[in-house]
Amino acid sequence: MTHEPGESDVTLQLRIPVPGNRRKARLARKTRRFSLPAPKYPRPGRTGWRRWIPSWRQWTGGVLASVGLSALLLGIAYAATDIPADLNTYATQQDNVYFWADGTPMARTGFVQRQAMPLNEIPEDVRWAVLAAENASFYSDSGISVKGISRALFRTVGQGDTQGGSTITQQYVKNVYLSQEQTVSRKFTEAMIALKLDNRMSKDDILEGYLNTSWFGRGCYGIQRAAQAYYGKDVSELDASEGAFLASLLKGAGLYDPTLSAANRARAEERWAWTLDRMVDLGRLTKAERAGYTEFPEPLKSNPLYDTGEQTDYLVEVASQYAKKAGGISDKDFDLGGYQVYTTFDRTRERKLADAVTKARKQAVQDDPSAAKTAHYGAASVTADGRVLAVYGGPDHRTQGYNESNSTTVPAGSAFLPFVYAAGLEHGVTKSRDEEATRVTGETLYDGNDDVPVTTPEGPYWDRSGRKVAASNDGDLSYGQISLRRALELSVNTPFMQLGVDTGLDNVRATAEAAGLLPASIGAQVPALSMGTSTPSAIRMAGGYTTFVAGGKRTEPYSVRKVTHNGLGVPLDTPRPTRAFGADVAAEVTSALTDAFRTAHPAAAASTDATVTGKAGTTSDDTASWYVGTHKFVSTAVVVYRIDLAKSLEPLPLKGLAGTADDSVPYGIWSGAMGPLG
Repeated sequence: MTHEPGESDVTLQLRIPVPGNRRKARLARKTRRFSLPAPKYPRPGRTGWRRWIPSWRQWTGGVLASVGLSALLLGIAYAATDIPADLNTYATQQDNVYFWADGTPMARTGFVQRQAMPLNEIPEDVRWAVLAAENASFYSDSGISVKGISRALFRTVGQGDTQGGSTITQQYVKNVYLSQEQTVSRKFTEAMIALKLDNRMSKDDILEGYLNTSWFGRGCYGIQRAAQAYYGKDVSELDASEGAFLASLLKGAGLYDPTLSAANRARAEERWAWTLDRMVDLGRLTKAERAGYTEFPEPLKSNPLYDTGEQTDYLVEVASQYAKKAGGISDKDFDLGGYQVYTTFDRTRERKLADAVTKARKQAVQDDPSAAKTAHYGAASVTADGRVLAVYGGPDHRTQGYNESNSTTVPAGSAFLPFVYAAGLEHGVTKSRDEEATRVTGETLYDGNDDVPVTTPEGPYWDRSGRKVAASNDGDLSYGQISLRRALELSVNTPFMQLGVDTGLDNVRATAEAAGLLPASIGAQVPALSMGTSTPSAIRMAGGYTTFVAGGKRTEPYSVRKVTHNGLGVPLDTPRPTRAFGADVAAEVTSALTDAFRTAHPAAAASTDATVTGKAGTTSDDTASWYVGTHKFVSTAVVVYRIDLAKSLEPLPLKGLAGTADDSVPYGIWSGAMGPLG
């Protein structure tokens, strides 16, 4: 067998020996020739370790196989990745914000400062400021940035650091579906969801979601809260310059809020200028427009959206209850947030009322520290058209949860007499079962002596214990025959208990309800009803007195004038005036209450030409003291009482905390809240 390098085959000759001469010839014929393929030896120059280097064909095949396998695995991962059915709780929760009557922020409630806004409420310049700073190719990309993901993964895996590089779609996915942790697995999941989301949601919807869920610092999520926190206005009022600054905060508010440090200011100004220049490059801002933004838009030094506390909590309580009722909003939906509640509360009047009560509290501590511990003060101011301007609910909602301005705890006492007077004027009186009602005027005379038994057409009125029912006057004073108008002016009780019976206690009750007192607070329909056994709240009492100066028309007190949810209006059942009693009746009661104010407070009455009415209210057991009055169509009601909440809800004697008849504590609070009467 022989073989030379380069030959293509091997020649093999095989001889088989055969015994004997005769077989020699056969031996030759038995010789066979076989050809075998030549063995493959390394070519010259491919010896040693070089023989193991793949050829270019092998490299190409390997790369194609890897790409195919990777594509297969990515396809499987894409198909296996589902968009979560629910958003993160933190991404959907919003706060509710309350505003004063003048539109300035009053308070906010909720754990998260966020208010979602429709994209069309966000100016286009502001949107493009964010896109220029964060993701200029947003409207053309597939939802992910391969380059950005690669850079982020390299930084995360190779250097143990984190790096951005996410598209706006990816950032939105992270905000609403995933956690904020920086891991390879989370980044991969983010990319898969972003790809799928980009195919299912419109770009505008994704951008809207991103702008409403991103963190801007100062406790704020979403660009609407950011606009309010940094510039004190809604996002719809921002310009491109302000939008460019807010866009810089997306890189890290702790590094770009200029109020925190000089270094932050330098970074913020640089980023702001770069963003505006980038908008010019993208054709979203002209050079002329850019030239108009030379001054850095200084943000506010602090967030004007603040948490509630002290009196503001009571205002929020009143407003939230009204908003839910008038707007048909369930507790669950309201707690999810996103509501803007525009109240009727007047900041100046609220401050005056709170200051007046605080002054009275301090004086009570000086006069009788022991009694002052159980003293309570409820107050409210309401306009003739129903707007609640101010309330005093207590010293601090965080230590006393219930609202004294809305409490139906103590009787109205003689402050209830105007409603009895109005009922008599409206319905007339009957002295016997057979006669028709006769008209009553302010000059109609009644017995004003003390302890006069009440009579009915059947005779004296007896209580269940078998005693004759009689009314008592303050100080046990007797006035003889006195006109109803004069009796109201001097707060003489006995004529009005008899007037209530003559008019019909059902009519007295109906008149009080028509004026706005709640039926549940009016109590038993007995002669004592006319003496103020009903227990109206300060808000209801103030609203009831406005009926007199409003010509006999009553408007239900309301504390909210407008509600929006994420910028969209919520329909409210706005109260409308209704007729409680005749205009002539209202005018007569107003006139009598004007005389009552002039008689009790001549110096204050002399200082004004405006119509000022006022009526003090006391109870026979000295457990409550009221003052209710009107000035320029605003009514304020103030009540002072004592209750030891640790023991019971039974009212205690005031022990002098209400002041004197000539200088009562409720009147002092009332005059302080109403301000100068000029």
